[in-house]
Amino acid sequence: MGSLAKTDPATLSGVALDAFRRAETSMVIRTYLGLAVALAILAALVWWRRKRLIETVFEQADIFKMFNLLNRARFAFGTACIFLYVGAEVSIGSVIVNYLMQANTLGFPAEEAGKHVPFYWGGALVGRFIGAFVLKYVSPGKVLAFNASIVVVLLLVSANTVGAVSGWSLLSIGLFNSIMFPTIFALASEGLGDRTADGSGVLCVAIVGGAIVPVITGAAADVIGLKAALIVPAICYLGILGFGIYTRQRTAGAVTSAAAAA
Repeated sequence: MGSLAKTDPATLSGVALDAFRRAETSMVIRTYLGLAVALAILAALVWWRRKRLIETVFEQADIFKMFNLLNRARFAFGTACIFLYVGAEVSIGSVIVNYLMQANTLGFPAEEAGKHVPFYWGGALVGRFIGAFVLKYVSPGKVLAFNASIVVVLLLVSANTVGAVSGWSLLSIGLFNSIMFPTIFALASEGLGDRTADGSGVLCVAIVGGAIVPVITGAAADVIGLKAALIVPAICYLGILGFGIYTRQRTAGAVTSAAAAA
């Protein structure tokens, strides 16, 4: 795979070009065969354990009735935070490469900057395991407020420093993003009872923030520069910080379990 990535097909011809195309096609085939095998194994596991599944029957959802849940302050706040979180996370993930290429951050070429993106998303993976442990002992609202406050600080540090500090401050945000989505989702859904399914639907609609906030961030970057445009995700995380504070004393054990397991 590495050798193919380093080969420019424009420089090949004849037999060499045919060999390159065969190798490229073979790689695609192996990838999709691997995915097919993985899905087949997953389907087999579900089939094997199908008798343990509990059937739950819901009435036909009324799409307009679903949204009247937004009359509940806690749920409306949580829905807004799902919008803000997904928007902020995608915004940062979208600008990382360009950000690390700037002379006043790490000044990397595009390829090298791209190789650092996994630190952002990998941090989210590591943080999820740490968060699952912490959420067993600390109120989800407090954990959410703490993580959001750290992210705001990291954004401010990144925007107001240069060099490695600026670049790595932005990359380390992934670590603190880790528990936000499931925790916000669980806190917003708490207390909905038999309307939990409706609430889940509304919360899933709120991820549209991932399509809107990045556009706002990009527009801000065009006007005031990429560093200053970090104010947009920072405002989003301030909203999440507020939700964490709002729910810090209003959580049940079920919320902790749900957030930790998600």
